[in-house]
Amino acid sequence: MIDEKTVEKVANASRLILSNEEKKKFTKQLDDILKEFKILDEVNTNSVHPCFQPIETKNVMREDEVKECLTNKQALSQTEHKENGFFRGPKIV
Repeated sequence: MIDEKTVEKVANASRLILSNEEKKKFTKQLDDILKEFKILDEVNTNSVHPCFQPIETKNVMREDEVKECLTNKQALSQTEHKENGFFRGPKIV
């Protein structure tokens, strides 16, 4: 059972300033929420396996294949941003 003292404690921890009306309102709402969770506690879950992922996950990555690396000349031939045999980037001040 949630009482106004518990609501005040949570409000203080959350740095909230609640009026008396709000405390009463939240007391009832939080108590109703706990009652709903108590209904869930009654459900028999012994025969059910936990499901952490609703959709089966598969590895969709391709297999690694060893290939030849690009030479510097081949790599530089694929860009316009080059200078003196190096990649040219933006000026950094």
